[in-house]
Amino acid sequence: MKLTVFGATGRTGMEVVRQALGAGHEVTAVVRDPARLPVHGDRLEVVTVPDVTDAEALRPYVEGRDAVLSGLGATGRHPGGIAEGSVRAIVRAMESTDGARRLVTISAAPVGPVPEGESFVGRRVLFPLIRAILKEVYADLARSEDELRRSALDWTAVRPGNLANRPFTGRYRKAIGANVPGAGTLGRADLAAAMLDCVGDAGTVKQLVGVGVAKA
Repeated sequence: MKLTVFGATGRTGMEVVRQALGAGHEVTAVVRDPARLPVHGDRLEVVTVPDVTDAEALRPYVEGRDAVLSGLGATGRHPGGIAEGSVRAIVRAMESTDGARRLVTISAAPVGPVPEGESFVGRRVLFPLIRAILKEVYADLARSEDELRRSALDWTAVRPGNLANRPFTGRYRKAIGANVPGAGTLGRADLAAAMLDCVGDAGTVKQLVGVGVAKA
């Protein structure tokens, strides 16, 4: 497949690029600074776009693609609207082309409701606490999900819980239309795998997909 990856120098986006290349896909990595992408390959094209909220600038890199994946999101407590603004631009760029209808983005579990079966600590402590601390980040992600819902694209927003840099296992839990209870701390490499798996999974189209650590 021909894939475009936004946020390719981010910790999850970079894993998406690596795994997509490893699976034999052709990848266009959209970055602001090519020097920050230590991934190489014959099927990799790296393009520089200074402003990922400019739909017209993004259009050449989504046209004719089988799928577009975005790892863009806030890296701290002050998101600056990057999730909402980038998703809006990607959606508009894709909708202005004749093809490119499959879009997979990253959101986060605290954007949605506490899942059925969540522990007492999760319900009463962890979810409320992290929502309070990162209120603006999750508000930005919620608005990005709204952009997807209003679109005509075949979208999926993946909602992980906590994330960390961990070795790839290829195993994870998912819940379509809900968060995963007791999601745990998922490795970014496994989040990338989940995103790539969603590309060809018709059951995840126009869905929010919770992902979490696989049970032993």
